Amino acid sequence: MLDESLPGADDLIAQLAALITPSLTAKTVLVGMHTGGVWAADRLHPLLDPAMPHGSLDISFYRDDFEQIGLHAQVKPTHLPFEVEGRDILLVDDVLYTGRSVRAAMNALFDYGRPAKIRLAVLIDRVGDRQLPIQADYVGAVLAVPAHQHIHLIQDDAAMLSLKLVNLT
Repeated sequence: MLDESLPGADDLIAQLAALITPSLTAKTVLVGMHTGGVWAADRLHPLLDPAMPHGSLDISFYRDDFEQIGLHAQVKPTHLPFEVEGRDILLVDDVLYTGRSVRAAMNALFDYGRPAKIRLAVLIDRVGDRQLPIQADYVGAVLAVPAHQHIHLIQDDAAMLSLKLVNLT
């Protein structure tokens, strides 16, 4: 797969907004997972409801591979300026792959309270190596990518978002 064959990030965000909008309630809050999920959530927020509370979540300490890979060099603060208890959480990530990051995010959220529900929105659902029974409620695109590549959401100096394939070898 080539970068040119990847969909545009802004197009996927617009698609997600159209899918998500009918299901919003007064209890819905938007939470982006660092880092790509925060960028996507920041773009989704004005398209969904600018008055909707929104925040960001860092899952570094909740990852099940923390002991193997250590602390990520760029731990970001979690910012949840609302009560999680009883809320409908719309959790946003850039790429759903193994499901382990989403599991870590759910564990982190429960440390802040018990949400009424958690729904997941992702730009890309990468098929082929899901390790946990986790699926997104809202998906921008489903892609099959070779095992030697990852998909990264990139934000440039002008705050433009794009998807990029990265070779692991």
